[in-house]
Amino acid sequence: MSVQAARTPSPQPQILMRETIGSIAVLTLNRPAARNSLSEAMIAGLHAELNDISSDKAVRGVVIAAHGPAFSAGHDMKELTARRADPDRGRAFFAEMMNACSAMMQAIVHLPKPVVAAVQGIATAAGCQLVASCDLAIASEAASFATPGVDIGLFCSTPMVALSRNVPRKQAMEMLLTGEPIPAARAREIGLVNRVVPAGTERDAAIALAQKVALKSAYTIKLGKEAFYRQAEMSLADAYRYAAEVMTENMMARDAEEGIGAFIEKRTPTWRDE
Repeated sequence: MSVQAARTPSPQPQILMRETIGSIAVLTLNRPAARNSLSEAMIAGLHAELNDISSDKAVRGVVIAAHGPAFSAGHDMKELTARRADPDRGRAFFAEMMNACSAMMQAIVHLPKPVVAAVQGIATAAGCQLVASCDLAIASEAASFATPGVDIGLFCSTPMVALSRNVPRKQAMEMLLTGEPIPAARAREIGLVNRVVPAGTERDAAIALAQKVALKSAYTIKLGKEAFYRQAEMSLADAYRYAAEVMTENMMARDAEEGIGAFIEKRTPTWRDE
């Protein structure tokens, strides 16, 4: 081996991996040594992939998974703490990071395709927020969830937004105020995850769930997902008015006409996603 070759640094592993399985894009957090913490680069990478997937007609669903024993430990505290040396003690960077992370989480909600979390280990703070931001979630029996910021003097305020929109208030407040982790079975009981599966099968189960949704009309899924999140923020009367408008628009769509016709004629519909 030459001296020059010996000095060539080995390539750094990708912190975010993407693969395609049929019509499903699988995004895998790949910082296992850092417990898949959401660094500035990881947040930017996730947001960029979501933006790309949004306009990719070949992708009909997304799974977010992770390598290593932890799904995600939340924000990269070492990265944040390093900015305490800035002239403003890190204020500008902290604001930039929290806003960037919030925008990425909202990109999941606004994505016109289903997003399923595959949680194999602990998901804490912004990692728990990531799970709560996904439309669906499959958890390993070995997974656990926590918003433990209160233990280090940093209340999980941004994770609180997604968490409180997934689980009842009393359960959300208990997680936020105590910081104590809850096991996967409890997470399912309170609605944070959809299913709990044997350890090691969560990724395949998440892909299978995404594939099941991918068989539906992409136009109908896009319309319905957007309507679901919008109506949830409205009063009951406003939600019904808005939902009636969406339903009327949906009825005029080609796929609704085809789907209803197929139902009446007892045949399999042929979607054109329009």
